[in-house]
Amino acid sequence: MAEFIFWTCLLLPAYAYVGYPLLLTVLAPLFPARRITPPAPMNISIVIAAHNEARHIEHKLRTLLAQDYQPASLQIILASDGSTDDTVACAHRVVDPRITVLDLPRQGKAATLNAGAALSTGDILVFTDADNQWSRDTLGHLLAPLADPDVGACAGHMVIPVTGGGLSVGDSLYRHYEGWLRKVENRTGCMVSADGALLALRRELFQNIPAEVNDDFFISTCAPVAHKQIVYVPEAQVIDHGVDEADKQLRRRQRVTVGGLQSLAQRSELLNPMKHGLYSIALISHKLIRRLAPILLLPLLLSNFWLWQEHGFYRLSLIAQLFGYTVAIAGLMDSRHRLPKPFRLAAFLLVTLAGMSIGLWQFLRGQRYAQWNPEQNR
Repeated sequence: MAEFIFWTCLLLPAYAYVGYPLLLTVLAPLFPARRITPPAPMNISIVIAAHNEARHIEHKLRTLLAQDYQPASLQIILASDGSTDDTVACAHRVVDPRITVLDLPRQGKAATLNAGAALSTGDILVFTDADNQWSRDTLGHLLAPLADPDVGACAGHMVIPVTGGGLSVGDSLYRHYEGWLRKVENRTGCMVSADGALLALRRELFQNIPAEVNDDFFISTCAPVAHKQIVYVPEAQVIDHGVDEADKQLRRRQRVTVGGLQSLAQRSELLNPMKHGLYSIALISHKLIRRLAPILLLPLLLSNFWLWQEHGFYRLSLIAQLFGYTVAIAGLMDSRHRLPKPFRLAAFLLVTLAGMSIGLWQFLRGQRYAQWNPEQNR
């Protein structure tokens, strides 16, 4: 029994984080490469939900207006979710008839995005955050795959520079890993979902976002629900922020895990391979097994203690686990960031896995996160 527990708890996480991407990498050459031709100018509505973003919103609006892509029409909707700072006043400083500013009461990000989408007039909805940075060509790259009628949504690429001495090194490396995974998912036609930092969706596919879900996952999966593809566009880049502090990383991972599991519950129809084929397998691998994998680490460790005398492999694996946890704890305790980057990366992994485990427990207990505070992610 101990061996069964050990190998189950080892192989499932290994599949979710390594085996699944490698499998897609092997399969990718069997699929034809996507050819992207520039689409005709489209009617675009950009929706931004903001809460206390006075520091960023004016620059963001001016950046959106300065994109080198020339749409047939452009509408920018800034929806303030009960901001208590000067977000609305700063947005009004950018005087342009293409900008609409909604000063809404505090109601949560999902309801705020729904309100913005309800006012949209464009054929394509683009969702982005107030605090991330675009290049001048970001919008044009993002929209290019929509010339194909089989494409329902497009996902941009989030870049997180390592600006601090803390756990943001893990954020940055994780984005590189996600970029690799999304490239092979994209090549095999089973791109799972998009980041809320930058995504586009055909307006006719949009469904109102339920409260308590991860809005980016729910919005982008409006495409596969309608049997349309999500396309990853690595050239459409935005620069976002990493999080150095362990407590913020922990809270964010808890919130994302709870919202992610709630999102999967809302989109349970997509987990049926008989109906959605390879996309369902990708969704189960990328989103479901990965979120369940962290809770297997404790029984993996305990079963490894039980098997200590059975074989040399089990002794080596136990030593490796204990060494990894020791390095991670040392990285967490290194408040002055004197230790090398591998210690901070191990600390990031430990905090991430702990946050995911706590988030799973919170989800099972019925806890939900209805409100949002972008400042918690900085």
